[in-house]
Amino acid sequence: MKIHEYQGKEILRKYGVPVPRGGVAFSVDEAVDVASRLGGSVWVVKAQIHAGGRGKGGGVKLAKDLEEVRRLAGQILGMRLVTHQTGPEGRIVKRLLIEEGVAIAKEIYVGITLDRARSENVVMASTEGGVEIEKVAAETPEKILKEPINPTIGFREFQARKLAFGLGLSGDAFRNAVKFLLALYRAYEESDASLAEINPLVITTSGSVVALDAKMNFDDNALYRHPEIVAMRDLDEEDSLEIEASKSNLNYIKLDGNVGCMVNGAGLAMATMDIIKLAGGEPANFLDVGGGANVETVSNGFRIILSDKNVKAILINIFGGIVRCDRVAGGVVQAARNVDVHVPVVVRLEGTNAKEAREILATSGLNFSVAGSLQEAAEKVTAAIAGA
Repeated sequence: MKIHEYQGKEILRKYGVPVPRGGVAFSVDEAVDVASRLGGSVWVVKAQIHAGGRGKGGGVKLAKDLEEVRRLAGQILGMRLVTHQTGPEGRIVKRLLIEEGVAIAKEIYVGITLDRARSENVVMASTEGGVEIEKVAAETPEKILKEPINPTIGFREFQARKLAFGLGLSGDAFRNAVKFLLALYRAYEESDASLAEINPLVITTSGSVVALDAKMNFDDNALYRHPEIVAMRDLDEEDSLEIEASKSNLNYIKLDGNVGCMVNGAGLAMATMDIIKLAGGEPANFLDVGGGANVETVSNGFRIILSDKNVKAILINIFGGIVRCDRVAGGVVQAARNVDVHVPVVVRLEGTNAKEAREILATSGLNFSVAGSLQEAAEKVTAAIAGA
């Protein structure tokens, strides 16, 4: 689950991570009121959407008086903000973060996430603050410092000192950076975050270390422990079909293609999308129905996939291990009768009772195209679209 920058900073503040003073605003008048309460002579007006690159897209502006706060808030609120992460459709800005200005001496990058290759969390830092970390990794990977965290002993102070030294910090900035890193890791771990990214983390002219930005994502499987974080969910920032899928306990991600995919297991789903691409097609979604591919889950899967007007055909690829293929086939037949399926459907069932499953599909009276292999399934579904 993703949250907004201002919400991430609320969490960080609880763990003693230094962040600028600020407040959220949902209207121009609220933006001016927040700036007035903060005082000072410089404020930052920041669009709040679940995407990076807001500054380059025109969603982050500096104001030097309250009238400028009003003018900029009026410009940004309601705008369709397009960044490299939103895609060309962009996102409508519905809330702002108004913050005090900070005297910046240096910008750096800090991030924490899971290194799946090591099965350990890793703290990353770079002198290239304010730059997309993907670009740094691609062009100058040697500028990214990485410190893996042993899950038994956690993030130790000597590791924080090692990173701060590697960033070229000294004096107050060094000491404050060590404290910052330790507090940030505690916030990441105790909130069950899957990502904590500060870009940029700034060193001020007085040597303070402040999170100028804050991006936090959370492990959905741990949210039951954090109702206060669940309350931060902004459904306006999520795809409507993904929201509907989550209500049915389906793992769904919308893509830009025209082949709807219904698969059990994330690995098989990824392989299915790959082979559709190899066959010349374009997957329209990732949909993992999990281990219980029954009438209800398949019906819900059909409804969600068919809600995407770009879908021209559906490929069902189920491996019958825990659940038998004949039971899946019966579920697919009943679901197809319950839902108005108006596009070609290719079904590939493999595993326990696969032969019986094919017979059920063949005698159903429904216009299914049955495939024996994954390659055949991909070729049939792309051919069906071409024929249509």
